[in-house]
Amino acid sequence: MYASSSELNHPYYPQRNKGNTRHEVYRLVPTKEQLPMLAEWRQRSGFDFWSQAHLAGHPVDVRVPPYLQREFRANLDRHGVEHQLLIDDLEQVFEKERQWAQTRAVSRNPESRISFTEYVRYDEILQYLSDLASNYSDTVTVESIGNSYAGRDLDIIKISSGGDDTRFVILIDAGIHAREWIAPAAALYVINQLVENAAESALADNVDWHTVPVLNPDGYDFDNTDDRMWRKTRSIEITGCLGVDGNRNFNFHWNETCSSNDPCSDTYARPMDFSEVETSYLRNYINRNIDCIKLYLTFHSYGPYMLYPWGYTSELPDDWETLDALRQEAIEAQEAAGGPNYTIGSIYNVMYAASGVSNDWVKGVPGVNLSFGNELLGGGDTGFDPPASDILSIVTPFFEAIRVSGQYVADNYG
Repeated sequence: MYASSSELNHPYYPQRNKGNTRHEVYRLVPTKEQLPMLAEWRQRSGFDFWSQAHLAGHPVDVRVPPYLQREFRANLDRHGVEHQLLIDDLEQVFEKERQWAQTRAVSRNPESRISFTEYVRYDEILQYLSDLASNYSDTVTVESIGNSYAGRDLDIIKISSGGDDTRFVILIDAGIHAREWIAPAAALYVINQLVENAAESALADNVDWHTVPVLNPDGYDFDNTDDRMWRKTRSIEITGCLGVDGNRNFNFHWNETCSSNDPCSDTYARPMDFSEVETSYLRNYINRNIDCIKLYLTFHSYGPYMLYPWGYTSELPDDWETLDALRQEAIEAQEAAGGPNYTIGSIYNVMYAASGVSNDWVKGVPGVNLSFGNELLGGGDTGFDPPASDILSIVTPFFEAIRVSGQYVADNYG
């Protein structure tokens, strides 16, 4: 299901071509001359760009609803845009995803506290964190940094081998965009390895790890029950369209570029920065712990990219060479473990322009120099996220990149 019944009555979801319910996904390969046209399409309500039109020759994946498909194909042909139909019926992909989840639920080992062969629900994630705090009470504590718009706990797990909260901290968050399920899965794998794999426990010898595995639980749960492509929060707007893009809601060059003032847009930045309780609670947590936080990592998809600031401008931060070198080392480690090659660079120059994003704010306002965005693999012709059966093959080598980041903090600050 793509949208709730109330939202389908909004002009954002025109009721045209009722006989066709198939959402299609196209992969475009634009030339430099075609990029401005794609940028215009990206601003139109209805088109859902999974990867952004920013660099000539780079693939751009876009979901097209039924009522726009004829116009979209005509425009592709008229402008000569190289393209292929990646998915002809997205609902069929989601149905396979649901069937896989049902199969895994039946066959799951009751002794296992968490699964990395399926995308788990938020209540399962909270239970897993609680179990870790109970079973590893000498190293693990869990607390809520606040509540989501709908009242769900925003739990953070702290992993520490000692130091009474005086050690430097690596802060991780994931799932600010609800539909990016591989991001919470990666955060959970990092937690799992640091806590339950004795061979990795040394990573917490001199540095503490704080992780919010799902920063947007309302949207994440809505993805599971109503709309698999939901991206935003679930706060109420008087316009009839719900939610805000949490990763356009941070007060650093907020709402300057490639965010939207349209409440129905997936990149809606809201009339006020930090309007969302989820982003404001993360801000408050960072401000309370700013003397300790030395590295910030936010997990997303559709990648693969490893990114550093800035998103609002093509200019690079003064220390970009340090940031770039650390990302290069991280990529080499995860490639050696069998992972893919991630593209490195600033958000603006490598992926797309975006203002009001979390890792820009973390570096630009509280001043955490090591601030990175990690865009994990998308699913390509199997949907927005990789099939659940591929989770482990993605998060296992990606952990090696996280290991490099953690070791850098330990060596330089521990």
